[in-house]
Amino acid sequence: MGRWEPGARERLREAALELFMERGFEQTMVVDIAQRAGVTARTFFRYFADKREVLFDGSADLAKQVKDVAETVPATASALDVVAAVLDAVAQLVGDDRDRARARQTVIAANTDLRERELIKQAALTAALTDALRQRGVGDIEAGLAAETGSAVFRVAFSQWVDATEHRDLRDVLRETLTRLRHLAAAG
Repeated sequence: MGRWEPGARERLREAALELFMERGFEQTMVVDIAQRAGVTARTFFRYFADKREVLFDGSADLAKQVKDVAETVPATASALDVVAAVLDAVAQLVGDDRDRARARQTVIAANTDLRERELIKQAALTAALTDALRQRGVGDIEAGLAAETGSAVFRVAFSQWVDATEHRDLRDVLRETLTRLRHLAAAG
């Protein structure tokens, strides 16, 4: 087995998702993932703490990206404009492979522990956005409302994107969903 071959992390991610889809999450063992990826189980643990983390790889990077993007938006931008910029950046990171996203969501939906882990990840991203908005001088209540709203927009848009039969860019779906929210707020 090629322990030090380049691309091991990505091969492990792909092998895990394939096996989760074929066998189910609970029935797939780390050794199975490593074997399919052509590495050892020890190599698997160099990249991931456990098999759940294969599905949530990059969460810390995503939270950092949220803060970084929020810092680059002009100081005159509204809280919702900051949220829109963050959503756009997140879509660029996670929206490049709808088939993979669809498979990942299928695996997560079939397992209670994974759904809980997904909610924890989403809460951490919402907290990171709330903190980034506060750092920009947005009040506590407004920062929380804007971040929670952004999280809801993302969940709705992501679900639409994953379930769509036609090819659409996640960024476009997010922008349309945020526009619908703005129209809803203006009408109410």
